[in-house]
Amino acid sequence: MTDATTRFGGFADEYDRVRPKPPAVLTELITQWAGVRDPDVVDLGAGTGLATALWPAAIGVEPDPGMRAIATARGLRVVDGTAEATTLPDNCADVVTASQALHWFDPVRAFPEVARILRPGGVFAAFDCDWPPAVDPECDATYRSVEAHYRVLEVEHGVRPAYAVKADHVSRLRDSGLFRHVTEVAVHAQDTGDAARFVDVLRSQGGVVALLEHGITEDEIGLTRLREVAQRRIPAPRTWWWTYRVRLAVA
Repeated sequence: MTDATTRFGGFADEYDRVRPKPPAVLTELITQWAGVRDPDVVDLGAGTGLATALWPAAIGVEPDPGMRAIATARGLRVVDGTAEATTLPDNCADVVTASQALHWFDPVRAFPEVARILRPGGVFAAFDCDWPPAVDPECDATYRSVEAHYRVLEVEHGVRPAYAVKADHVSRLRDSGLFRHVTEVAVHAQDTGDAARFVDVLRSQGGVVALLEHGITEDEIGLTRLREVAQRRIPAPRTWWWTYRVRLAVA
């Protein structure tokens, strides 16, 4: 979590404003998979509590004080810790979740910690949404072009962190030997946004945050180009279509 904390520290308000809230259908899926009607839930890398709030009685684990403050203001219980060292007792959870966070974890240390706090038969559910949401084809193409460009800039300016490839999450969970069954499913969600939010979603990505803090301009990153396209193509709020990929690992 060190890289994530460094990147998103001081950015909690913006992060909370533009990031999507995970859909409530996730609780139905994960609860059914766990086989417990009212599971005890721990949310790792809780951030501002956008996903923790799906489970009002959950315990969030988050290392950044700014993120924790927003989550606490939501009325959520959040402790200072990381996925690798939660500070929580053994066998305390029926469900452990990680929303938009697993790629920041050190699997060598985080997976055993997840297994430690899960009860036998408990479920680790790690989910991420696909970027960008489906809103408009020209906006989509421009977003992906800018994204590819900023990843090159990350390398050129030495700000690319060590993080996992999301497509490899399932294989890493299986290869850990800590879970007796691992699978992946997709669920879908909708919300609404305008051109400004579409640009700010990309602006909230860790690589863009790091580049801006490094002194790279919005023009150089491509945000200005994306903003021009979004303002032309999304002149008023539209429905956004999100796909969430959910990795389910049973202890």
